[in-house]
Amino acid sequence: MGELTATTFVSLDGVMQAPGAPREDTSGDFRHGGWVFPLAEADMGAIMTEIFSKASAFLLGRVTYDLFAAHFPRVTDKRDPIASRLNALPKHVATRTRTALNWQESSLVRDVLDEVPTLKSRYAHELQVHGSAGLLQTLIAHDLIDEYRILVFPVVIGTGKRLFGPGAAPANFTLREHRTTSAGVFYGAYRRSGPLRTGSFALED
Repeated sequence: MGELTATTFVSLDGVMQAPGAPREDTSGDFRHGGWVFPLAEADMGAIMTEIFSKASAFLLGRVTYDLFAAHFPRVTDKRDPIASRLNALPKHVATRTRTALNWQESSLVRDVLDEVPTLKSRYAHELQVHGSAGLLQTLIAHDLIDEYRILVFPVVIGTGKRLFGPGAAPANFTLREHRTTSAGVFYGAYRRSGPLRTGSFALED
């Protein structure tokens, strides 16, 4: 049985909205799109290549799917380690508004909570989520993600959609792997290790 993994770019203050381009997602009057681009370099590329090499299939929100479908079919180099995987592998799209999908190997997911366990059982390796801010909130709230791959960029944005919103369940995580790129981007792979533990530094009376 496969695992569900989530790969996300976030700022120091936890914003994940529109990392790739100024017009990627302007909802909520977001004006800072494209904040990843100045810090993208070979080390980051190597991390992403490694992550995509583990995919058996993808689970995407509709907005991210539309962005990917407009871009990656135009990248026809079979040696491209990311485009080749996205173009060839199954893509499951969580949407209640679309009735058809044109990108090859794409299918609709109507009920995420009901269908994700079945999807995981179909694949030997990873069912990967990339971006997909809205979808992630549902997956996080119901503890459906087996591993988080978070790339933290040394920028503060101030406003925008955040990875962990008000619906996130308190929890502890274990850092399974980490690296830092030459641009100062911190990559960490985290797995849940149980409910949130608390304590106190206060001196006892």
